Amino acid sequence: MGEILVVGLGGFVGCTLRYLLDKGATTFMPAIPLGTLLVNVIAGLAIGFIIGFEPFSSITQRSRLFIVTGLLGGLSTFSAFSAETVLLFENGQYLHSGLNVLMNVGFSLIAVVIGLFIARALSGAVK
Repeated sequence: MGEILVVGLGGFVGCTLRYLLDKGATTFMPAIPLGTLLVNVIAGLAIGFIIGFEPFSSITQRSRLFIVTGLLGGLSTFSAFSAETVLLFENGQYLHSGLNVLMNVGFSLIAVVIGLFIARALSGAVK
């Protein structure tokens, strides 16, 4: 139960940061989704640092859960996807790395299109 609370608290912090960063970035440049780019880049940098620094640190499992799973997961799931892809590539699993990119991006885009279609069909707004 303690681990769930740690992840939940980290998620609260990450989601709040995402909202604030997105709101600020949208104010700065409303024409493009700069906030999404900003949180993805920040989270990617942070998870890369943690993965690279982890072998040399004494970070506890709870701290890792709070930061990586909770905070960075709440900030951007793209950071986990990016880190997993890089680690596959670094381990020489080039095909799996490429498939990971294609499947995550491709299936996510397809899921959005399907979700839009279902919502529009249910609301009578199918184009």
